[in-house]
Parts: sequence; C-alpha cells; structure tokens
Amino acid sequence: MLDLLLLRSFVTVIDEGSFTRAASRLHLTQPAISGHLRRLEAQVGKPLLQRTTRSVEVTPDGECLIGYARAILALNRDAMTQLSRSTFQGNIRIGVAEDFSHPRLLRTLQDFMQDNPNIEIGVRVGIPGDMITAMKRGYVDLVLGAQCGAREPGRLLWREPLVWAWASQAAIRLPSPLPLALFPEPCPYREVALAKLAQSGIAQRTAMLCMSGASLRAAATTGFAIAPMPVSQLTPGLMALTQEHGLPQLPDAEFMLITSPTGDQAVLTALADSIVESLTSHPVAEPA
Repeated sequence: MLDLLLLRSFVTVIDEGSFTRAASRLHLTQPAISGHLRRLEAQVGKPLLQRTTRSVEVTPDGECLIGYARAILALNRDAMTQLSRSTFQGNIRIGVAEDFSHPRLLRTLQDFMQDNPNIEIGVRVGIPGDMITAMKRGYVDLVLGAQCGAREPGRLLWREPLVWAWASQAAIRLPSPLPLALFPEPCPYREVALAKLAQSGIAQRTAMLCMSGASLRAAATTGFAIAPMPVSQLTPGLMALTQEHGLPQLPDAEFMLITSPTGDQAVLTALADSIVESLTSHPVAEPA
C-alpha cells in the first residue's frame, strides 16, 4: 500500500523541482524529504527520480506514478472534506430583541450558515416577551433578549444598568405627570419602569408608544419623553437621570440567550455557542 506521506513528498518535489524547496513547502528538512523518496522507491521497487547537481529529473516509472499519486492525494482530500462537513441541516428560527439586531450578530449567523450549508436561519425582530411566547408556541427556536429579573431559564450573556434616559439639555425639573416613551407590552423595560414609578408614588403618562429603539431615543433626545433603556444605548444628547432627580433606581437589564427545549438540540447548542462567543467578546448592547 502506498503511503500518503511519501506520495505527498514525491509530488511536491516534482512540483517544486527541488528537494530543498519541497522541504520548505512541507515544513520538513531536506534529509526527511530524501528519506521519503528512498522509502517510496523501495515500496515500488523502481527508481522514480534522478537527481543531478542542478535539477531533478523524473524517470519513466516516476512519470507513470505521478498521475496516480495526484489522484490518490485528491481523493484523500475529498474524503476528509466530506467526512468533516457538518451534518446539521434544517431551518432555525431566531427571535431577536432590537437590542441585539446589529451587524455583529448577523455576521455570526452568516458565518454559521457558511460553515453549515444545510442550515437556513430566519430572524424575527420584536419585543422579548413576544419572542418568548412565540418560542413556547413552537414558532421560534432561540431567543435573544433582555430580562429585568430572571424569569426564563437561559444563558446570561451580560448585564448592565437600566437607566432613565432624557435629553441632556432638558430642564432639570421633571414634569408631572412624568411623560414616558415606552415599547408596547410585554416589554421588560416598560414593566419594571411602571412598577418602580408606582411603588414610588410618581404619576406618569405614556407620551409616546414606540415600535423601535430609534423612535425611543428620538423621544428622549428631544426632551419629549423620558425612556427606560440600557446604559450602553445612551447616545450623544442623552443623559441618565438618577435618584438625585427624584426617580427610583431601576434594576439591571440581563441580556439572555434562551433555547427552546424542543428541536434539534445539537444544532441549537452549536449555534448558541457561536453566538455566545461572538457577543460576550464585546459585551455591550449596540443601539439599533
């Protein structure tokens, strides 16, 4: 049986036209390459190369073997490629809160599909509470979203303070009732903000019902309303109101990855691991 290692050295010597260059290409020593050629010639029982001081010449038997050698090495590469290919297949549906809908996540999903060509990923952006409900009904396989006080089991990616965002140039004296910019129910930021204001006896009104992070920040930046949001989403023109301004402290927002207990757990775990590795290397929510 012909040894793949010996065949690879044989082909490389011919391609490079030199034992020295072949050794460099294969990261071996020249004596090792010479030893491989002697062993290969011993296996076939015939000389394959003739070396002169300036060149390497292929014998007729070497010419006969080179075609087979290239075919054997190519088949070996093809076999390893096929056997190492992912067996994952199917469609994965991901529910993503707007906090997560940024290029880094999408690049991670794209890379996963490239590594697993039989996988298709669909993304649905919405409110975390809606995404959790969709997962329980079997419409979503994996959810990326924030919680304020853990309710659903999952993998904690990172946590950061939830703050009251308002225009940095607005009057320090807050209006009453307090105008709020909020996402629709069931939003964890909305729920905890209303609960904290109620506990503190602070009157409020919903001044703007927002469907996107951009509209939420617009309401706060212009001073039209105060918005609860993660501290990392404070863009220029926004400031965080504190207890010194008469507002209660909000709990941390916990950014979670939650996987459905149904579905192909192997592929969901593999995808979840890729997402965790990508997002936790830069644990900051980015404004959408």
